[in-house]
Amino acid sequence: MRVLVAEDEKDLADAIAVGLRREGYAVDVAYDGDDAFVKARVYPYDLVCLDLNMPGLDGRDVCRRLRGDPDGPDPRILMLTARDGVADRIGGLDDGADDYLVKPFHFEELKARIRALLRREPVGSSTVLRVGGLELDVARQEARRDGRPLALSPKQLALLRYFMSHPGQVLSEGTLLAHVWDENADPATRTVRVTVMTLRRKLGEPQPIETVVGSGYRLREDA
Repeated sequence: MRVLVAEDEKDLADAIAVGLRREGYAVDVAYDGDDAFVKARVYPYDLVCLDLNMPGLDGRDVCRRLRGDPDGPDPRILMLTARDGVADRIGGLDDGADDYLVKPFHFEELKARIRALLRREPVGSSTVLRVGGLELDVARQEARRDGRPLALSPKQLALLRYFMSHPGQVLSEGTLLAHVWDENADPATRTVRVTVMTLRRKLGEPQPIETVVGSGYRLREDA
């Protein structure tokens, strides 16, 4: 899953980004509202952690502009702010934020809020994803196949999670690159193909991820 952290306190933004990357998320960072809005329009983020007070556009402006464009991206938005007044929370939610987290916060709570927002998708409401014999505990970052633990790297776990969130769908290399890697990934490299290959090897046979020639890859629903 790909996340944008929009926060003008550079140390805090970088710390959040490092922590989320350790959890397997692909993370980009913006230090002002204008950059946050541009990136959110360009890249297909699954979630935006959006600080309320930023130089340029503030968080509410960014949120309103994203929600006000019917043809634009529609990421989940978690508003981060030091303002804890009821009116501030209501205003952020009315502008289109999905959730609101008051600073200072514990990183474990931030992770839990992000997991809760990202569970709002067709695969269901559990933190444990299951497709056939594959099982992925999102909170613990642990994967199994037919009860056998899988030794996966954070990037392999992130890739498996995206496949398991879209079982049966054909996913192109471009789609996988956009949602599992950050803005520093080079689209000219074979990074997606190589990571899919190593993930397949660790999943074992019979192979649950199949190649759809000319289109991409698909996780079989009976995996």
